[in-house]
Amino acid sequence: MSEGDNMLGDVINGVIGPIFDATWSSLKSQYHEGLKDTELKQERIKAEKAIEQASAKYHQNYLDRHCNIKVLPGLMKEGMPLDTIYTAVKFLRDWDLGYFSSNLDDLEEQYRQANKRQFRLISGYVRQNGLEVANQKQYLMVLGGPGVGKSTFLRKLGLDALQGRLTHNLKPVMPVFIELKSLKIEEINLLQVIAEELKISGFPYSESLVESMLSEGKMMILLDGLDEFPSKRVKSVIKQIQNFCDQHSQNRFVASCRIAAYKGGFNRFNDVTMDEFDDVQIMQFIQRWFSSELDNQLGTAQKFCELLQQSENASAKELAQTPLLLTFLCLVYDRSQSLPTVRSTLYGKALNILLEDWAAEKRIEQDPIYQGFYTDLEKILLSEIAYQSFKADQLFFSEQNLTERIAEFLADTLDAPKHLDGANVLNAIEVQQGILVERAANAYSFSHLTLQEYLAAQYISSQWLIEGLVSEHLTDARWREVFLLVSGLVDRRSHELLLAMEQQANAFIRLLKLQVLLQWATELSDSSLPNNPILASRAWLLYSAIDSASARDRAIDSAIARAIARAIDSARASAIAIERARAIASASAIDSASE
Repeated sequence: MSEGDNMLGDVINGVIGPIFDATWSSLKSQYHEGLKDTELKQERIKAEKAIEQASAKYHQNYLDRHCNIKVLPGLMKEGMPLDTIYTAVKFLRDWDLGYFSSNLDDLEEQYRQANKRQFRLISGYVRQNGLEVANQKQYLMVLGGPGVGKSTFLRKLGLDALQGRLTHNLKPVMPVFIELKSLKIEEINLLQVIAEELKISGFPYSESLVESMLSEGKMMILLDGLDEFPSKRVKSVIKQIQNFCDQHSQNRFVASCRIAAYKGGFNRFNDVTMDEFDDVQIMQFIQRWFSSELDNQLGTAQKFCELLQQSENASAKELAQTPLLLTFLCLVYDRSQSLPTVRSTLYGKALNILLEDWAAEKRIEQDPIYQGFYTDLEKILLSEIAYQSFKADQLFFSEQNLTERIAEFLADTLDAPKHLDGANVLNAIEVQQGILVERAANAYSFSHLTLQEYLAAQYISSQWLIEGLVSEHLTDARWREVFLLVSGLVDRRSHELLLAMEQQANAFIRLLKLQVLLQWATELSDSSLPNNPILASRAWLLYSAIDSASARDRAIDSAIARAIARAIDSARASAIAIERARAIASASAIDSASE
């Protein structure tokens, strides 16, 4: 064995070695009764050598099995080392967990006053470094939504313990990472599971060693995914884990669970909730993701960070607050060094990751209630809820309201399984995917405003509600993203959307000056261009005239102006035309209102 291999298992060997010394007498009587002294001496030397080799192998196995991150196998060809991309997580303090009022009207008002896309409404709230908290607490329950990095955090704790950076009572501990979803049997024998982890690496007398280490408080047990059991087994699993923790209370325990599935019961544990990534964490993650020599030379990380900071990418940046979806965005950017110009494609894939890919990767054994609620049916339901609530300027809904909407949808949908129940479907969506989340007692919202906008656009395009969209919301800034998403979703029929927008913009033009400008723009626009670019060029001419004549740039943000400045090419024509037509309509509406 090389010197590097010896160093690799130093912490584990330092934990097990003294324990093996102390328990050798019992091991002699248990395994080697009748052996001569010389034979016992040889057996002990053999065991000590095996422990030294197994310590290095255990460390390496942990690195290979738990520290090679590949969260989206369909997109990631190779895993990435945990330590190279890990970004420090933040926990909300206990009193921050109730930062939302449960009154829906108050929630809506707070959100509008904050004037931000994310649902974090309270400024100045306190967050704590996750690793620091973990070092202070013997029992820790890590809560959070799907894809926020709970499993990665537990893996990082184990890695820090192996490297001697995380201890218990200032002494090293041996970490054991257990994916609870892998335990299929009804009765969970954690002692046997832990002993098997040691046996795989070649530790002799593994069960006796585990018993000795547990009795001396030398282990850190990492229990990942309490929510990944079928609901019928949860109570039984919780009871067995509680009993094990009580029996071996001198050790360290860390467990993880999706917050929507957590029902309490772990009285010894300190409950902490993982917060979404802030701007600093997003930047750190990107910098670590794009840290190769080539990326450093090209400045890839900095370019991507700057791209996300642009106002036209505010929706994508909102998704980046969730580590799972930030990983997805990094993979997309890595392929083309840009984000897709058709945003509906990007957000549609993000939605599918939450609906399908992530659940498949976690291999959740779904309850019967959810097995009949297939993905396409769920998309239709969610898009209907998103559209109706967005149209009503509603971002938050009561549990009763959601349950009634789901029940009504199921009753009206011919191919919906008859056994489905509104309350159970809502619970399944919240627990397994986190697309609808409980923000406070009896108060729900979509996890991201971006997803609500995308689903609303999907409903509009599928039901072809273009006329109502244009006539009612063309000059409403709140619908800006929905217009862009609809233009991508309707694809070849986008010219119909553009024509409807142009007609509505014309209706706003009442002043003689603007009528003259419209005639001027019509004459100057290039008739040799296809339909969409004609509309785009005409809108650009009108915008330029209005902007220079009366500083109407307040009707369109700087991101749109930059998009306009880029020529009309076939890939961007529809989205640019949408932006310009909306700008003209808004500017004309301002004129009409000022008459």
